[in-house]
Amino acid sequence: MLLPIPEIDDPVERFVAVVKFYLSGWHIRPPGVKKPLNPILGEIFTCCWEFPDDTRAYYISEQTSHHPPKSSYFYMVPGHNIRVDGTLKPRSKFLGNSAASMMEGTAILSLLNRGSDPLKGERYILTQPNMYARGILFGKMKYELGDHSFVRCPETGLSADIEFKTKGWVSGTYNAIGGVIKNDHTGEILYELSGLWSEEMFIKDVKTGHKEMFFNALRSKPSPPICRPLEEQEERESQRLWAKTAQAVKERNHELATEEKTKIEEVQREEAAKRANDGVEWHPRLFRRVKGGPGGSEEGEEDLEWIINATIDGATPEKQAAQIMAIYPVVKGQQFNQTVVIPPRASLSEPSARPQASHSGEGDLIDFGGNEPAPAQPSPKEQPQPPRPQPPLDASHPSTTEVQELLASTGSRKDGPLIDFHHDMKSNLPSNVKRADSIESDDEFVDAQG
Repeated sequence: MLLPIPEIDDPVERFVAVVKFYLSGWHIRPPGVKKPLNPILGEIFTCCWEFPDDTRAYYISEQTSHHPPKSSYFYMVPGHNIRVDGTLKPRSKFLGNSAASMMEGTAILSLLNRGSDPLKGERYILTQPNMYARGILFGKMKYELGDHSFVRCPETGLSADIEFKTKGWVSGTYNAIGGVIKNDHTGEILYELSGLWSEEMFIKDVKTGHKEMFFNALRSKPSPPICRPLEEQEERESQRLWAKTAQAVKERNHELATEEKTKIEEVQREEAAKRANDGVEWHPRLFRRVKGGPGGSEEGEEDLEWIINATIDGATPEKQAAQIMAIYPVVKGQQFNQTVVIPPRASLSEPSARPQASHSGEGDLIDFGGNEPAPAQPSPKEQPQPPRPQPPLDASHPSTTEVQELLASTGSRKDGPLIDFHHDMKSNLPSNVKRADSIESDDEFVDAQG
């Protein structure tokens, strides 16, 4: 659905196709909400997609903040002039018998063969609906998307306002949407949208009154991503980092799963305390600050906060692909050849004071923060010591015992078993999420239609 969009000449048809692509993905979701494996600072995940026309899409992401949680990501299909830069900023809160994840992030989809700027192209700014977990204290658990999300194209002046409707106490239905596509320059409404984001959606031409099927989620087939084997991954890549925890859950060993999860979280707290003691500020490894503001080279993209730290301007798709893969390994068999230094973190040879943190939220359905220790502030009469030099880590020779040794020295048991979801994991790690999982899952926390 995405790949043909850059070749659509009519700007209105092109915008409608972007909106269709945007609405097509919400039915693809995990089989249920579980006790989360909360991302740790500096965690990295990469993957790729291979398409029938021998083109390839690349995806690189990094956890750029822990409290509040922020995930930055980059996606590009060099052979089709498509690029996406985005950030996820979930802000969680309780609402009585519900838990909400307010999605404050944004994404910028760029069609690089359109627009006047060959590096920026024609941009589509997308926001996300909020997510609600109903019945967390009593009753049957249900998952809903809610509130308004938007798609805007500054170059063409077109926009879409899409409302994800939550079911009312008395009336309404689950998973409904409604919305309009309009020309912001004239205020004219061009199309109306309706239907269910989990089933069939429709589009109506306001001028002619013609209504037709827009997208049928029941017949869609998502393209699964391809990930590098665990043995090729660094220790802070998501699948390798959480492999022991996930394997324990698959084996229904909840005590071990909780213990492995706690070890990783303890390492993160140790590293935060070490950075505070050393006066070191953490920076992402693969992303840099957006150069926004009036006159900035990335003006209008301030909401991203972080963007991939690389210039992708190759004259051919092959050269662009080489520039992407030079950022970080994405493809199976790719060697580590970058010289980027991992941000300073806890020393393995020197003990550090463990921060005192409350763990009262260990059994929460969602991590609402508050467990990160506050950085130590120097006394006004004291001068902070400059950070001690950290030796660069040669990425071509990553340590295979670094995190394991630190985990072994800091791990401790925590109460609060994980929720059982062994039936959701159908194959050995790493595994890809498929739509079939939503149907086969026997977890009580199911899709709203259940």
